[in-house]
Amino acid sequence: MKNNYKCCNIAVLIPLLCSFFFFFGKMNASPFYNHFTYKSKLSVQQQITGTVKDQEGVPIPGVNVIVSGSSIGTITNLDGEYTIAARIGDTLVYSYIGFKAFKVQVTETFSGDISLQASVDALEEVVINAGYYNTTRRERTGNIVKVSAAEIENQPLVNPLQALQGRMAGVEITPTIGIPGASSSIQIRGTNSLREEGNLPLYVVDGIPINAAPIDGVSLIGQYGGGADPLNTIGLSNIESIEILKDADASAIYGSRGANGVILVTTKKGTNAKGQLEARFYTGASKLPNRIEMLNTQQYLRLRKAAFENDAVAPTQRNGYDLLVWDQNRYTNWQEYFLGGTAPVTNASLQYSGGNNQTGFRLGGTYLNQGTIYPTDFKYEKITGNLNLNHRSTDDKLQLNLSINYGVDRNDLVGATSLLSFPFTIPPNAPSVLNPDGSLHWEDWIAVGQNNPLVGYFNKTTSRVNNFMANLSVSYQLFKGLNFKTSMGYTSLQSREIQKMPSYSYNPNYNRVHQSTHTNVNRSSWILEPQLVYESNVLGGTLNALLGTTFQENIAHSAQLTGVGYVSDALIGNLAAAESIRGNAYMDTEYKYNAVFGRLGYNWQEKYYLNLTGRRDGSSRFGPRKRFANFGAIGAAWIFSEEQLIKNEISWWSFGKFRGSYGTTGNDQIGDYGYLDAYEVTRGPSGLYPTQLFNPDYSWETNKKLELALELGFIKDRINVAISWYRNRSSNQLVGLSLPAMTGFTSVQANLPATVENRGWEIEWNTRNIASKNFNWQTSFNISFPENKLIAFPDLENSSYKNTYQIGKPLRIRWLYKYDGIDPDTGYYTIADINEDGRYDYNDRIETRSLVREYYGGINNSISYQNFSLDFLWQFVKQEGTLFMMDAGRIGNQRIEALETLNADSPYQQPSRSIGALIGYTYAQTSSFFYTDASFLRLKTLSINYQIPHEILEFIGVRQAHVFVNGQNLFTMTPYRGLDPEIPQSGTAYGSLRTVTAGVQLNF
Repeated sequence: MKNNYKCCNIAVLIPLLCSFFFFFGKMNASPFYNHFTYKSKLSVQQQITGTVKDQEGVPIPGVNVIVSGSSIGTITNLDGEYTIAARIGDTLVYSYIGFKAFKVQVTETFSGDISLQASVDALEEVVINAGYYNTTRRERTGNIVKVSAAEIENQPLVNPLQALQGRMAGVEITPTIGIPGASSSIQIRGTNSLREEGNLPLYVVDGIPINAAPIDGVSLIGQYGGGADPLNTIGLSNIESIEILKDADASAIYGSRGANGVILVTTKKGTNAKGQLEARFYTGASKLPNRIEMLNTQQYLRLRKAAFENDAVAPTQRNGYDLLVWDQNRYTNWQEYFLGGTAPVTNASLQYSGGNNQTGFRLGGTYLNQGTIYPTDFKYEKITGNLNLNHRSTDDKLQLNLSINYGVDRNDLVGATSLLSFPFTIPPNAPSVLNPDGSLHWEDWIAVGQNNPLVGYFNKTTSRVNNFMANLSVSYQLFKGLNFKTSMGYTSLQSREIQKMPSYSYNPNYNRVHQSTHTNVNRSSWILEPQLVYESNVLGGTLNALLGTTFQENIAHSAQLTGVGYVSDALIGNLAAAESIRGNAYMDTEYKYNAVFGRLGYNWQEKYYLNLTGRRDGSSRFGPRKRFANFGAIGAAWIFSEEQLIKNEISWWSFGKFRGSYGTTGNDQIGDYGYLDAYEVTRGPSGLYPTQLFNPDYSWETNKKLELALELGFIKDRINVAISWYRNRSSNQLVGLSLPAMTGFTSVQANLPATVENRGWEIEWNTRNIASKNFNWQTSFNISFPENKLIAFPDLENSSYKNTYQIGKPLRIRWLYKYDGIDPDTGYYTIADINEDGRYDYNDRIETRSLVREYYGGINNSISYQNFSLDFLWQFVKQEGTLFMMDAGRIGNQRIEALETLNADSPYQQPSRSIGALIGYTYAQTSSFFYTDASFLRLKTLSINYQIPHEILEFIGVRQAHVFVNGQNLFTMTPYRGLDPEIPQSGTAYGSLRTVTAGVQLNF
């Protein structure tokens, strides 16, 4: 099947790039920033130009150079050179990962050349984005974790969040389905809400809040993968960092939106250096890394024959067509047939940046193409474009930053859900599914009364998402220490999905007609956040104050139509040519949000730190009397290693800090208009019927967060340890309160007086094992021990949730029957009738199994030798899962372990195709019998990089170049015998592919 993907977006981006280069060239000749020039009457700026090198004299690219106490800054280019405007008496701060931060005061004789000293405590000096303000790891009072650009862009992924797996304590990211474009499940310190949709974190991209809800649809992603992720349209090569705010001190400033944590995505900014061109390209392939060992034809037929013997029944063409009709010597490895393909991967990125002393810019784009492992030619394509423009006036009072990200992704998917399930159930001697001409083979399947497993094979779902995000930040210094700042953002997301279902994709005996389903989703939002920022020296310390307000509006539209009865398959999808059209769903919603927020931060002697944050939120999702609520937090830290006793007497103890925080965040993640009466039109003429009850009295969920932490550094910070303990309690749960059937409604939106607690320990360990001129080796380790439980639920036993939750147990549990072994008379599975009432129901489900991970984490190693570098990450998880495919004797393939059912002492029931055996197997699936250890240790990422020597590059005019090989999900050790222990339900699901890519990066 030919894919007619149009490259119109490339055609748009190319003239855009050319136009911008032309515009900027003109701008350099006649700078527009002259219109924003302000003459300082107090002091005169001077241009400082210099080079930053290490102790060996090697230039260091990417060093942050800022004027202390301001937002003026730049970074060094590939030759370590920089230019910055500063006044006499200003302090310049130089910082870079792997080196000690260096401060120097500008004097008349300052040359600008700097030599940085290598250090293992560099992570303490790196700036961390805390949302509305910046801090450092040394000075932070909250729990903020950060992943840098180098760790993100080295991974061949579609979704940037998947790059965080195994790298952050307290952060669980699990793919929902192994198809490109599908959303991932992300939890920051556990599940807080009884509602699944109430556990989404807040996404903020360059200061713009993003709707994190997956995009619905009827494709495989929409039906089985939770939907498409709106973050897919961000190019990984354009991400500077991703920070996650976990505790109250870090997230409470976001108020009701920070209950489940905050994810801050920061894209790369323009530079004030001369023009630089970055080109990056890689290509490779992806495959399913594992297979389930299934029965071959002879093993399968042996079990089938044993089943008929055990049942004392003779096979017929109706119940034993695999024995009497199909070829007894035919063998097809259906797992390999459906899932054994190779998916090609190609990525290309081009970025250009440059500027002068007042203005910097970055402009670029990325293209990604990924195929499929299924026996089709479908693929995923993504094109992203980015623009960042920053400007400051010559007196540094006015600063502007414009950030624009635009992405288009197109996902072509097969419309046959059988591709996900049938690889593990089709008998190995089943006939062909396709004819030599490529059409579906029906004759042998219809002859035995069965559907072709590839039914729906020629269905095609095309999903296209256009996502635009723009943010403009303006800051002006009113007077020394006081700045006015405003941030303005706008987002627009449009999703168009068409599923085409031709009649020849189905059994010809059904006489189906051509059909199509159209799903449209539009989301737009704007936000305005004016702020006052104040900094001053007070009582021998530094006071930072922030006061701001937020105005935000989100508008969402979704509609789904189905066209039926096209006269030709060429017309499928053109609704004007459909015989009939029906509307499946239609929704328009508007959400408004308003808030006032503030922060007070105090730093005394760079030893004691206090941070106060508060926010008053208003949400249109609540009734008029409940729309506003207050949230806030307090955080404090004491760097006790600065005390004279430790500083002077214990030389090997280089760093020590206690910190703690407590506060309240909120949650308004419910549907819009839920407090109002709602009606729908009846199918008959001129009628309305009620669908929702009026309740203006429900209000915000609240999450009270407490954290205590200890951070230590030893041997000049060659060893760094951080230990955190947290306890989050979420109450006032927003749920649908069940109503008696006589009311005419199943539920009404209300607050439930239930309390969910998440507590646990997080340990982070970083060591610099070897640090020398030519060889460096650094290791980082993190592990999390989460504990989730329901600690309060008044009158749970008499509520509709009594069969779902249990006090003292996690929210994600399964109520199970007690497994009672094999019945010696029948040879079938049995379960216990606890109340001995002669039937099996929820009253007999007395056992529970938790679906929460016992612990998880990662170990990362970074090794460099001269021009070579090696980075690899091991991810580990301790958990339980289920493993089925053991219904031995029934039509359909089984795991190889099914052969054990032929043994007299087998723990499994004997082969049988009887109803009694089916009932026993069904009951066993809902008992603890099929639960097994699904823990795993996985080589998640591996990257090998070689930087080409400068001596070689000089001949070809390239400033810097390196070649690399990257791998993803290369190796897994696990006792779990299913397809992928990352998704340990039933054994047939998988979340990630094994991907190997090779590429090159050139900087000009």
